[in-house]
Amino acid sequence: MKTIKLVLVLYLLIISNSFAQKITGKVTAKGDALPYVNVYLKNTTKGASTNESGAFIIKNVPKGSYSVVASFTGYKSVEKKVVVNSDKTIVVNFELEESEALDEVIVTGTLKAVKRLESPVPVEVYSATFFKKNPTPNIFEALQNVNGVRPQLNCNVCNTGDIHINGLEGPYTLVLIDGMPIVSGLSTVYGLSGIPNSLIERVEIVKGPASSLYGSEAVGGLINVITKQPDNAPRFFVDNFVSGWGEANFDLGFKVRVGKKATLLLGTNYYTYSNPIDNNNDNFTDVTLQDRISVFQKWDFKRKNNRLFSIAGRYFYEDRWGGEMQWNKSFRGGDQVYGESIYTSRYELIGNYQLPIHEKVNLQFSYSDHDQNSVYGDTPYLAQQRIGFGQLIWDKPVKNHDLLFGLATRYNFYNDNTPATEKANEVTIPSIFAQDEIVLSKKHHLLLGARYDYDKRHGSIFTPRVAYRFKPTKHDILRLNAGTGFRVVNLFTEEHAALTGARDVIIEEALDPEQSYNVNLNYLKKLYTKGGQLFIFDASVWYTYFTNAIIPDYDTNPNQIIYDNLNGNSVSKGASINVEAILSTGIKARLGATFQDVSQTENGTKTQQILTERFTGVWSLSYKHYPTNLTLDYTGNIYGPMRLPTLGALDPRSSRSPTWSIQNIQLTYNAPANFEFYCGVKNLLNWTPNKGNPFIIARSHDPFDKDVDFDNQGNVIPTQDNPYALTFDPTYVYAPNQNRRLFFGLRYTLR
Repeated sequence: MKTIKLVLVLYLLIISNSFAQKITGKVTAKGDALPYVNVYLKNTTKGASTNESGAFIIKNVPKGSYSVVASFTGYKSVEKKVVVNSDKTIVVNFELEESEALDEVIVTGTLKAVKRLESPVPVEVYSATFFKKNPTPNIFEALQNVNGVRPQLNCNVCNTGDIHINGLEGPYTLVLIDGMPIVSGLSTVYGLSGIPNSLIERVEIVKGPASSLYGSEAVGGLINVITKQPDNAPRFFVDNFVSGWGEANFDLGFKVRVGKKATLLLGTNYYTYSNPIDNNNDNFTDVTLQDRISVFQKWDFKRKNNRLFSIAGRYFYEDRWGGEMQWNKSFRGGDQVYGESIYTSRYELIGNYQLPIHEKVNLQFSYSDHDQNSVYGDTPYLAQQRIGFGQLIWDKPVKNHDLLFGLATRYNFYNDNTPATEKANEVTIPSIFAQDEIVLSKKHHLLLGARYDYDKRHGSIFTPRVAYRFKPTKHDILRLNAGTGFRVVNLFTEEHAALTGARDVIIEEALDPEQSYNVNLNYLKKLYTKGGQLFIFDASVWYTYFTNAIIPDYDTNPNQIIYDNLNGNSVSKGASINVEAILSTGIKARLGATFQDVSQTENGTKTQQILTERFTGVWSLSYKHYPTNLTLDYTGNIYGPMRLPTLGALDPRSSRSPTWSIQNIQLTYNAPANFEFYCGVKNLLNWTPNKGNPFIIARSHDPFDKDVDFDNQGNVIPTQDNPYALTFDPTYVYAPNQNRRLFFGLRYTLR
C-alpha cells in the first residue's frame, strides 16, 4: 500500500511540473543591477526577490495569464503581462525609475499648487497610507505620530483636547479643511474629532507663523486637512474596526457621476463607545463615552478650460459624557452625581470657484455653524458660533515673479451664557494680502509677503513675511522663513480648564491681543545609495518670541486659574529632525525627534510652560512581505517630562510627569478582491498616567467640594477628611487613560 502511495505522489509531482514553469529575469535601474527587489505575481502568493546581480526566479508557476509586478521602495512599481505555457521558461526584465518622493504637489505653504521641493516654505505631507499604520477614529488621535505635533488632552473627564505644534498651545494652531479656516473657536476644542480619516487625501503641516496668508490664528503653525477629490476617490469604500474596549468605528462612502459634468463623493462616519471602564478605581470613567456621526459630501463640476468648481458640505453631531460611573442623563446639570455632558451640532460648507475670465482668479468661501449644549457638573455652558469666510485670489506669474494677490473677509459671531460674555460678540474683519516669489536664479528664490487686517476691536493689524530658498543641487534644499503673528484670545472657547473642576477663574484685566515674531531655518536632503536605498533628512531650528501671551497661571493660587496680560515675554525655541528611510530589505521607516524649550519670563522670573515636554520622539516602521501580502507596522511615540498643574505644596501627586511612551503594532493582510484585514495591539506597554501617582483626579469622591473647608481668605484648610488641602480637579492630565487593547478591522475598496 505504501509503495502505491509513493508512486502516486511521484506521478502527481511529474504531472504538476509538466504544467508548472519558471518566470525569470533581471531588474535594473539606470542600467545597473538592482538587488532585493520584490517580484511577484499579482493576486497570488508566488513571488521572489532579486539577488545581488538583480536576477530573480519564480518557480512552479502553473499555466495561465499573469501580471508580474516589480516593486522596490524608492522606485516606481512596474507591472507586465505574461502568459505561461508548459513548454518554456518565461523571461521578463524590468527597468525601474526612481519615484518622485518629495515631489508631491502641495498648496498650504503659498496658497498655490507647487511641488514640495520647489516650495520656499517647508511643508510636511502625510498621506492616507501613513494614517492607516495606526487606525484611529478621528484626525485628532491620528496626529500623535507626527513629529513636533502633539494632541493634548485637557480634561480627565470629557477628554477634549487641542493640538500643539512645537510646544505652543492649541489655540496657536490653525486647522483648515481644504484650505478653509473653519475649525476655530469652539471647534478647536470639540470639532477635531469629527473629521473621518477615510475621507482624507493627505494632511499638510506648516510649523511656524503663516498669518500673512491665513490670518491671525496661524501663529504657531497650521494643519490643512485635504479631503479626497471625487475624480480620484474610489467608487465604493468601507473601513470598519472595533477594539477590545468596545469601541466601534464605521466609515462608508461612494462616488457617483451625476449627469455628464458632475461627480459626487459621499462619505459617512459613525463612532460609538458605550462601555464605562474604571481601571484606576477612582469611580470616574477612564475614557469618555461617545456617540458621533459625521456625513460629508463633495461635488466636483467639469467646466470649460478645466476651470475649478467644487463645493462640499459636512454635518456633525456628537453626544459625549464622562464622570462618575453611576451617572446617567437624569443627573445632567445637577449636584448629586458629577458628570460632564456635551451635545455638539455642527454643519459646514466649503466652496472653490474659478472665475470665467482670462486671468486665474479663484473665489473661495466657507461657512460653519456650531451649537454646543454642555454641562460641567452643575455648571451649564451654552454656546453658539457662526463663521463666514470668503476670499478672492489672483494668481499672476510675470517673468521671474510669481505673484499672488488676495482680498478676504471673515465674519465671526459668538455667544455664550458665561459672565464674560455680556452680549454676543460679532465682528467682521476685512483683509488684503500680497505675495511675490522672485526667481533670483535657478538655485535662489525669495518670497515676500504681507497681510493687512482691520479689526474694529484692535484697529489695524500688519503681518509681514519673508522666505528664502537655496537649492544647490536637486537633492538639497535650504529654507529660511521669518514672520510675525497676531491673535485675539477667545478665552472660554479655547481654555477648557476655565470650565471644569473647582478652581475659580480670575481674569485680572482686559486681555490684549497676543503678538509674536518667528524665525525658522530648515534643511532637507534626499540621498540615494548604490544599493537602491533612499534616505530623506529634514531638519529645522526655530525661535518664536511673544511680546504678549495669555497663559493660564496655576501657580500663584492653587485654587485659582488666573488670566492676565504677560508682563514680560514668552519664548519657544528648539530643533527637530525627521528621517525617512526606504531600505532594500522592504522596510520603510520614518523617525523623528524634537527638542524644545518653552518658557515665560514675567517680572524677571523665568518659568517653564506647564504641560509642555522638553523632548519628543516618534517612529513608524513598516515591512511588507510580498509573497504573502502581509504588512507589519510598528508605530510609537515617546515624551519627556513636563510640568503638571498640582494643587499646592501638600498635593501628593508628582509635579512632573515621567518619560512615557505609547506604542502600537498592526498586521495587515491584502486579500484578493480588494479586501484588507488588519488587527493589532494599541498601547503595547500598557502605559497610563496613574502609574506612580496615588490618584489622578483630586477628590474624585467629592466632586462638588461639599466636604472641603476654607479659611477667610478662600484657602483650603487641611482636615482629617482632606489632609492634602485639595479641591476637585480633573485637569491633571498629560497622557491617554486607555490601557492595552486589541483591535480588528476590515477595509474594502472598489476602484
